[in-house]
Amino acid sequence: MAFLLPNICRCVCLRNRSGINVIQTASYHANVIDHYENPRNVGSMDKKDKNVGTGLVGAPACGDVMKLQIKVDENGKIVDAKFKTFGCGSAIASSSLATEWVKGKTVDEALKLKNTEIAKELSLPPVKLHCSMLAEDAIKAALSDYRIKQQNPEK
Repeated sequence: MAFLLPNICRCVCLRNRSGINVIQTASYHANVIDHYENPRNVGSMDKKDKNVGTGLVGAPACGDVMKLQIKVDENGKIVDAKFKTFGCGSAIASSSLATEWVKGKTVDEALKLKNTEIAKELSLPPVKLHCSMLAEDAIKAALSDYRIKQQNPEK
């Protein structure tokens, strides 16, 4: 019999080479599980809208790809954020949390969000820190795209 603690996501029963059942667990913090199973702000916005910034980033080592979009009002406040991520649970959770955190912030405030804050909130293990780095990179790319559109209004 196996007991799952709140911070353990999956429990898999495998048979080893000598025929003995072995239980393996993949540990994910409850916050990762929550954002993975109930992702916030999944979707897309019109990337041609001058008030929408789009960031598309990827990690060749693991194959994660993250698209994060922000919509900014006339006062420079982020009023909406959406994401689409192809990747592991930690990448999806990092994207979901990032969209939650940027909403309501100004462009300058959103630039100050760091991957370490995302990783800490989700309790990501060291091997999953690249997921929070992707989320930070996606935010920066979306903000950069938005700023470029504001400088070149004909786009």
